[in-house]
Amino acid sequence: MDHALILKNISKHITLTKADQAYFISLLGSKKIKAKQFLLKAGEICKESSFVTSGCLRGYTVDKEGVEHILSFAPQDWWIGDMYSMLSQKPGNLNIEAMEDTEVTILSKKDQDELYEKVPKFERFFRIITEKSLVAYQQRLMDNLSLTAQERYLKFCTTYPAIINTIPQKQVAAYIGVTPEFLSKLKAKYLKSH
Repeated sequence: MDHALILKNISKHITLTKADQAYFISLLGSKKIKAKQFLLKAGEICKESSFVTSGCLRGYTVDKEGVEHILSFAPQDWWIGDMYSMLSQKPGNLNIEAMEDTEVTILSKKDQDELYEKVPKFERFFRIITEKSLVAYQQRLMDNLSLTAQERYLKFCTTYPAIINTIPQKQVAAYIGVTPEFLSKLKAKYLKSH
């Protein structure tokens, strides 16, 4: 397996020696997930961090009425996991599903903890991506509370430009918190004005 993409992702935040890289790579695994199959289901304990090497995943929850609410998408070169479950080692509420055939590079929680001991700069790396994730979730919550549906759609387009034309519109609607029918009206209105 080629690890160039994950090493490039890490190099945005920390510098690794060749020995650091070799040790890190020795801890990695990989999984192939077919479209509509799960990397993680609600009720399971998240035991690994996952980096998308190809394809796209979505993280979502289902409310009491059976309505899906998408928290995030993870296209190629993004990390994903159930942060609550991973950190607490308790069952989580997040479903992580492949939207298309997807391959992920995985690092188990056990190996991640060992990595922190042997190569402490990785603790900094994972702290940075955890902080960025926290900031993104807080901003998303603020957006849902303060932006119009049209503004949320436009923000989605700028956040996920690589997947906007490849994922079903019902998934986009679930992410921005509207029905697919309302999203169609939003898009039509936007196209008319531009």
